[in-house]
Amino acid sequence: MPKYLQQPPANFPDGQTHHIPANKYNAHCWITGEPEIGENTWIGAFVLIDGQGGLSIGKGCDISCGAAILTHSTVKRCVTERAYGQVDQKPTVVEDHVFIGENAVVMMGCRIGHHSIIGAGAVVLEDTVIPPYSMVVGVPGRVIRTIEDDIEQWTQEWKQQKNNLTSLLPNQP
Repeated sequence: MPKYLQQPPANFPDGQTHHIPANKYNAHCWITGEPEIGENTWIGAFVLIDGQGGLSIGKGCDISCGAAILTHSTVKRCVTERAYGQVDQKPTVVEDHVFIGENAVVMMGCRIGHHSIIGAGAVVLEDTVIPPYSMVVGVPGRVIRTIEDDIEQWTQEWKQQKNNLTSLLPNQP
């Protein structure tokens, strides 16, 4: 046992050996508050879903490992040496079919439009509104282009691949 551990981790009542609250998405992601999360949304390991200030995540989203979606900030409280006596909160919205890349951060008060891509490592600043079908990259996150035509192309490519694979199967009686 490493010397920095005074004792082995305790087993908690739910059988886990960590302090992350259990959730139905991924045993290794942290979900706080009561966010609304749509059906068929996938959440990777080591993701922070902060629902304390109000969070809505649409259906069919993919949130990659290490990403964070925030609805609160302690910045003002911290830098004023606690003279600012509250934790700021703003609702955040991620619409349907949004992909959030590895280690991306969506800060409080943002709205991410449907069918958008937030690139790996991007930081979407507080109160930013991202239009639907956008590709966002960088720090700070900025829209570099629309992906509406790409989605149509990818859909057609998949249909063609599927047809090609189906044609290789023997005929069913």
